[in-house]
Amino acid sequence: MAALMLAAAATLTVPLTGATPAHADTLICDQYGATTIQGKYRVMNNRWGSNAEQCISVRDSGFRIASQKGSTATNGAPLSYPAVYVGCHYDSCSPGTNLPKQLGQIGRASSSIEYGFAGGIFDAAYDIWMDPTPKRTGVNQMEIMIWFHRQGGVQPVGGPVGYTTIGGRSWQVWQGNNGGNDVVSYVAPSAMSSWSFDVMDFVRDVDARTRVDGSWYLTSIQAGFEPWQGGEGLAVNRFSADITGRSAG
Repeated sequence: MAALMLAAAATLTVPLTGATPAHADTLICDQYGATTIQGKYRVMNNRWGSNAEQCISVRDSGFRIASQKGSTATNGAPLSYPAVYVGCHYDSCSPGTNLPKQLGQIGRASSSIEYGFAGGIFDAAYDIWMDPTPKRTGVNQMEIMIWFHRQGGVQPVGGPVGYTTIGGRSWQVWQGNNGGNDVVSYVAPSAMSSWSFDVMDFVRDVDARTRVDGSWYLTSIQAGFEPWQGGEGLAVNRFSADITGRSAG
């Protein structure tokens, strides 16, 4: 990692395996195990950066990290990104999704999230992935990260470039590259356990800052955690995301 990428937290996308329909308290310990909830969203264990045990307990409303035995230095990448998502992630698309969808054709992307926090060193990261093509597999070229909470002194990829207001809230903005894709991160000044918002408000801000424009595609929306140490008990209690097209007017 480059020196300025202190505690570089960018979600690495990985292939998913072990896909099964979710039932109450389904336990997933496979490294890339995944399941479906509400017939609409995918939940993935996504232990991409560690060989240590990590298990998530999944129910229809979300998931909880049941065990996480790994540990890594906070000046490097995290261990994993257990998350729930809508859209396409490494050729595993959520059921009935209308993503990828061109940004210029999206009117609104309404989303709601509720986190449950616990001990450990981690960030609670909401990810928005975009690419110049309607990509359904591999790494996208642009990642937006919304940090709802961070614990243990970890920092996003790159460096801070200022502050902005989105959705009536103040955010510190970071920009960088993790070696695979560009990353723009929005860090909340204090912990946010829940919020309902329009994802496109962040997309429009990135549009104004970077090479992203209306011809690019939104490929997935994801919410989860990046742990460096500990994290058992962290939970996504509720998640929703609905992407609607622009009206004819």
